[in-house]
Amino acid sequence: MIAASPHSTPIDPASTDPMSAHPASANPASPHSTPTGFDAVFFDVGNTLLAPFPSIPHVVQEVLAEAGYATDLSAISALMPLVDEYYEKRYQEDETFWTDDDRTVDVWVGMYSLLCKHLGIDSGSGTGHFAHRVYHEFGSGHRWRAYDDVVPALVRLRKRGMRVGLISNWDSRLSGIVADLGLADLIDLVVSSADAGLYKPDPQIFIHALQGLGVEACRAAHVGDHVYADVVGARSVGMLPVLIDRRRKEKAAEGVRHIHTLDELDDALGLG
Repeated sequence: MIAASPHSTPIDPASTDPMSAHPASANPASPHSTPTGFDAVFFDVGNTLLAPFPSIPHVVQEVLAEAGYATDLSAISALMPLVDEYYEKRYQEDETFWTDDDRTVDVWVGMYSLLCKHLGIDSGSGTGHFAHRVYHEFGSGHRWRAYDDVVPALVRLRKRGMRVGLISNWDSRLSGIVADLGLADLIDLVVSSADAGLYKPDPQIFIHALQGLGVEACRAAHVGDHVYADVVGARSVGMLPVLIDRRRKEKAAEGVRHIHTLDELDDALGLG
C-alpha cells in the first residue's frame, strides 16, 4: 500500500471547477492493462468501504459518559441529521477545508459542539474538549468497521488483475486506519485530501491518484456515495463513476451506474 505524497505541481485556478478538466489530462501511459476493460478501481472511504463502529452516537455517548454526562442514545441519534446538515453547509461554503488537518478539526469541533449544545450541555462545560475527543476516537481503526462486502469485492478485483486505490476527503490518519483494519494488503494506493493537499471533486485529486497507479482515466472507475464529490469529480476526468447508495436514499441519476452494495459492483462494471 502506498500513501500518496503531497502534490507538488501547482493547481491551475481554472481547474477548481470540477467540469473544467479535460479527460486527456488524466491519461498517463498504463503499463497494467487487463482484458476486463478496467485497470484500476478507486473507492471513496466513509459510507463506501467503512462505517463508524459501533456508531457515531455510541461514540459520542461514551465520550460524554467519561466526562460524567449521562445522555440518552436515542436523543443523540435524533440530532445526527442536524450534525450532517452542519457538515454539508461547511462543505458547500468551503470544500477546501479537507486539505488541511487543522481546518478539518475545526469542522469536527463545530459539528459536535453543536450537538452538545442541543443536548443541553453548556459551552462553558468544555464542549470543545468533548468534540476534540470524538475526533480523536475516530482516528483509530477500532472505531471503524469495513462493510461485510468490502473484502470479498477487493479480492475479486485483484484476482482479475486490477489495482485498487482510495480517493477520499479525509485527514492524514487514513492510511493508519486502513492498516489498523488489516486492509493494507488489498489496497495499492491511499490518497487522502489532507496528505495530497487536494480535495474532491477537484479533478486534480483524481488525476493525482491515476498517476500514482499509472493508469488511464478511461480504464479506471471510481466508486463513492456522494454525487458531487465522487460522481462529478470522477466524471470530470473521464473515469467511470459508480454511485453506491447503502442507505437507499439517493435517486438514481441519469447515466450514472447505481448500486446498493459492493456485491453489485462486478455487474455495474460489466465484469460478468
